[in-house]
Amino acid sequence: MRSILGMVVLTCALAACTPAANTERTWTMDDGAVFPAARGLARAEDGLALADGRLIVVDQMHGLRLIAPDETSRPFGRFAEAGYAHAPPTQIAGPNGVSLEPDSVHALLADVFTGAIYRIDLNTEGVELIYSHPFGVNTAVADSTGAIWFTQSAANAAGPHSEERLFAPLNNYAAEGALFRIPPPDDNGVRGPAQQLIDGLQFANGIVIDEARGQLYFAETMGDKINAYPVTVASGELGEARVLATIVGPDNVELDEHGNLWVASPIQSALIVVDPDTGEMRTAFRESTPESDALVAEWSRRAAVREGALELFGPALWGRLPGASTGMILTPGDGPVYVTTLGDALVKIER
Repeated sequence: MRSILGMVVLTCALAACTPAANTERTWTMDDGAVFPAARGLARAEDGLALADGRLIVVDQMHGLRLIAPDETSRPFGRFAEAGYAHAPPTQIAGPNGVSLEPDSVHALLADVFTGAIYRIDLNTEGVELIYSHPFGVNTAVADSTGAIWFTQSAANAAGPHSEERLFAPLNNYAAEGALFRIPPPDDNGVRGPAQQLIDGLQFANGIVIDEARGQLYFAETMGDKINAYPVTVASGELGEARVLATIVGPDNVELDEHGNLWVASPIQSALIVVDPDTGEMRTAFRESTPESDALVAEWSRRAAVREGALELFGPALWGRLPGASTGMILTPGDGPVYVTTLGDALVKIER
């Protein structure tokens, strides 16, 4: 988090980051509802919308959970058969980023505590462990060639201290993040080893590939920025980096059907929409109180001088939200937007 840029972004966030020509409103919890109303989710960090209106969300106990429109839910995917287990304190799983593959039949789930990447068949619920990384994997996405790109946030090896080690950079600002690519399968279905493309990142987080624009975007949480790279998916080559947007503590990112980039900021309890062509931003959702505004300002102050900020990351920061706002589930057309959280429920906003 840069001293000057952090304060500029804070000012922008409090003013809703809205270009003069943009008259779209900013939602708050007054516009939303806890979903499911009965709660019952477990660390619902990220999720997907299925074509039939159901949602798939991350679930720490089981891997994934399926939520029906009537708000009933059940575990989704045969994760135990693929070796998934959450048995604290000795074995802690951290399912984190989930993404839909281009074929719309498979999804990828990354584990930020164990380093596992799972591939899920959405029709059969079969689950395959396709890669095990030495450190936690934040988010994994597939491109149209079948290659898989993923981010590493910290050097947190699997084990009872993986969660503690993951969040250490929020205090020590260690640049242990990295971007990797796993080549597509060969004719025999065998993948080559993961290749590290970028290192020295400050908590690399959500990632998305915009093949229409030939761009790869990923969040650098402790760097307060969204990075953009020209990408050639056929070869896996990246061009020269640029900073697409400067946002306090960005987390998960997602492209909507119009090609806009949505960014979650758990520090600001916000969803911010970025125009990938111009970098213009507007705040689609923000939940704030005078207390949380003061905490965001203190977070930026500490970041500027590299003081530990982890203690600020608590319920006072996210107020009425079920937990820290880590991402979003976008549904087609004018369908609902769901704010994903580290808590026991989502927030549903009707557009």
